[in-house]
Amino acid sequence: MRLFAALLPPEDVSRELATEVDRLRQLPGSDALRWTGRPGWHFTLAFYGEVDDDVVPELSERLARAAHRTQPFALALRGGGQFGHGRVLWVGADGDLPVLRLLADRAEAAGRKAGVAMGEHRRYTAHLTVARSRVAVDPRPCLTALDAFTSRTWTVGELVLMRSELPASGVPGEQPRYEAVARLPLGRAG
Repeated sequence: MRLFAALLPPEDVSRELATEVDRLRQLPGSDALRWTGRPGWHFTLAFYGEVDDDVVPELSERLARAAHRTQPFALALRGGGQFGHGRVLWVGADGDLPVLRLLADRAEAAGRKAGVAMGEHRRYTAHLTVARSRVAVDPRPCLTALDAFTSRTWTVGELVLMRSELPASGVPGEQPRYEAVARLPLGRAG
């Protein structure tokens, strides 16, 4: 299974983002971007790649412990940025970012301890991808528009172990499919 740990925005925040993305799609140069769909909007905490089925239970258990040790925290969508000279356009985060980074570190450590080959550790950058391009694109119009964007603040209450299936049909514009494998509540019960 192709797995990653993620935080999912609540439905009303996704609606706010959808309104903002509709505005971005009207900007000059936005037709060169492939826009992600709402089902794919998430903050990836740790990417595990292909994980053998027999490793999933231990990974889930370790993620549950990481979630249990992390108290619920405030988060909002805010602003944006880009990677790779406009090849990836993203919306950023605001709120309790130190706790978000700690949870990302814990999710990465859970993968390593479960035996998942994690690659090189990088400092976590909170981002929710909204568009991609195969070629360099001038992201400035979108980034300028995103400077003013802030969603409502919500309380993050769970970490989600997600499965992704990449498109196999070859149909242009087909999006990956995402499925929650486990929903792990943050904080101590009771």
